[in-house]
Amino acid sequence: MYTLKTISCSLIFALVFSQCTNNTSKPVEVPKKVQEVDKNSLNYKISNELSEFSGSSFIAKKADDFLKQWNLAGMTMAIVKDGKLVFAHGYGYSDVEAKTVVTPGNLFRIASVSKLITAVAIMKLVEKKVISLDSKVFGPKAILKDSIFNKVVDKRLYNITVRHLLAHAGGWTLTYGDPAFNSLVVLEKTGETGAATMDSYCRFVATRKLHFEPGKRSSYSNMGYMFLSKVIEAASGKKYDDFVINDVLKPQGILDMHIGRSYLADKRINEVKYYEAEDSPMIPSFDGSGTMVPKPYGGNPIELLSSAGGWIASSVELAKLMVLIDGFRSVPDMISGHLIDQMVVHKDFKGPLGWKVVKKNGDWIRTGSMAGTSAIVKRQSNGFGWVIIINSSSWKGPRLPAYVDYMMRQIEKKITSWPKKDLFKYEPTKSLK
Repeated sequence: MYTLKTISCSLIFALVFSQCTNNTSKPVEVPKKVQEVDKNSLNYKISNELSEFSGSSFIAKKADDFLKQWNLAGMTMAIVKDGKLVFAHGYGYSDVEAKTVVTPGNLFRIASVSKLITAVAIMKLVEKKVISLDSKVFGPKAILKDSIFNKVVDKRLYNITVRHLLAHAGGWTLTYGDPAFNSLVVLEKTGETGAATMDSYCRFVATRKLHFEPGKRSSYSNMGYMFLSKVIEAASGKKYDDFVINDVLKPQGILDMHIGRSYLADKRINEVKYYEAEDSPMIPSFDGSGTMVPKPYGGNPIELLSSAGGWIASSVELAKLMVLIDGFRSVPDMISGHLIDQMVVHKDFKGPLGWKVVKKNGDWIRTGSMAGTSAIVKRQSNGFGWVIIINSSSWKGPRLPAYVDYMMRQIEKKITSWPKKDLFKYEPTKSLK
């Protein structure tokens, strides 16, 4: 196990080393670029103090104990009940070195929870009848008409539909590793140098065989979701993140979600820092320079992962998205009911779409993790739901969400009376300075 002190030292050393050994790499710290900030966002309105009530001390103890037990830097928590945001609080540190505490408005990398955002964007296009879930994706007569797909090694590529990509049924497996997190391998296979692009991935799949017939089974595919960004761009005529932000999120009052950045110097002003265990190895930078970097900063191409794992969000705005697609009547949903039903179908490899797990008891779960972060969204059939995001890697790895879920079940069981106010509707009496 590690201590927060040793995490910060090793991380800073790694970044300084990266800067010194390759002058094309990003600097450790530069003056913050001017960033567009919308002070109407919930992230700039809601503070930790707004969630003080009779159950706060119990939640704080559980959260602090959890951070200590798993040696984590910080976490953010948002709880909804019957469509209302009844609790939003941060615990631990958003920046260990500066001893800055986590607040509800901090942005975190949400990793594969990004897939839920992408799925909602696809559903908006389906609702507008721009595309259908059964639209073919690759080829001259499909959505992606790139000349790259005029000639492919495996003709089954032409059978892949939008639904297949959403349901991880496109035909790719992780038998030989995850191409999304092995962009250097993709470059090697395509004979390219530098940093991989979506065109690199297009050439990659066009020149490789599929592992199974599309739609016949399901195998988790980050790469499949990466192609959904191109589907959205082709269908909407806009950049992927522009369409999602301006056509999907902002109309619902979700104003502060963004595609993250790969390097520490480029993080947003209200974004946390990310931490790994002390003994985590350095890896080659995704940009092909050969520079050895820590995974959270330069190890993964966050911008390229975009639709599969590149979004950053607060727990508050992520909770708002959840209640807008939860299928309950307490808050009108942002997409029609039959499309929400499509997202949670889980038979015959037709889904779930965007969600990770759909349980028989009616609970829907979306998890995400990558170096330095872990995120969990849970919509429960009883109207209780929550979002937890953590800015540290845990030695528990993919099993961490199970322990988070246990902590939240303890909180739900203990606290029987939640505040009546809805923080989603909170307006400060004085303007923020």
